[in-house]
This record gives sequence, structure tokens and C-alpha cells, in this order.
Amino acid sequence: MTFRLGEKVVYPSQGIGTIENISSRSFGTQVESFYLLRLSEARMTVMVPFSRVAHVGLRKLTTHGELARVLSFLAQGNCACRRDWKTRFRENTEKMRGGGLLVVAEVLKSLLLQQREKPLSFGEKRMLDRARHLLVTELSISRGLGEYQAADLLKRALAKAALSLPPEL
Repeated sequence: MTFRLGEKVVYPSQGIGTIENISSRSFGTQVESFYLLRLSEARMTVMVPFSRVAHVGLRKLTTHGELARVLSFLAQGNCACRRDWKTRFRENTEKMRGGGLLVVAEVLKSLLLQQREKPLSFGEKRMLDRARHLLVTELSISRGLGEYQAADLLKRALAKAALSLPPEL
């Protein structure tokens, strides 16, 4: 996947950033090209080698059609979730690391459903909070909304499935 200067991209483990520079560096006899991202939330820059783009899950912002599908998925009934918390946590961690916004929505929804049955572990609560944050941030930027409006949109979709977001950590 290739990106352009000035393009907003999603780095799943860090948030949303802007491609500020594309450069190459030499390491001995090997030349590696990099994307230089400015992450707005963390106020830092990150260099991502072209060869690691897929591994870190770097992707373009979600399109409007995909956003509608995400909101529709959140508004529908149930989704599958594992009973064993270790397996569930490992699978959700992998999904959060490299998945698109629909996969992040799946993690959020499955954790909200699990929370109905019994309290989440501390790690799962943090994952739920991270999934909420990624969804709100990407909805906000992709749709040109404020974060409060994006959070409200997310809450209204979840309310249709009789789900609600817990208070933030």
C-alpha cells in the first residue's frame, strides 16, 4: 500500500497521523524507504519503513461507505464472542493491531456484550477504551465532525442494539 504526502492514515497502535515526509536511508549496503508520520494525539513523529507497513497495520482512513457499514454493524443485534478470556484477549489484540475499522467495531461490540455477563479484566477494559477511542477519532476525522458529535453517533448506533458505552477509564 502506498501513501501520499499530506495524506491522513491510521496507525492502529498509535492513532491517526499525517504523512509528512517520504525518505530513504542507507543501512550499510541496504537502502530502506520510510514514511514519516506526525501523530496528532501523541504530538510525536514516527518513521515506518515501507517493508513494515503491512506488519504494523498502517492503512488509509475508512471511506464513508465503510463507516455506514460499521455503524450498521454496531446497531444490529449480537456478535460472536469467546468465553475463555485468554483466547478472547489474544484474538482481540490481534484484531486491534492490524484490522480495519469494522474489525475494531467488532472488538468493541464483543467486549460490550461480554461486559453484560460479567466484569471485564483490566486489560479488556483498556482494550474497550482503545477501541472506542479509535472509532470516535476515525469517525470524527473521516466525517468532519467534532469528537463529541462522533461519540454521540457511536452511542446512538449502539443504543439500537441495546448497548451503551461505559464511562472512560
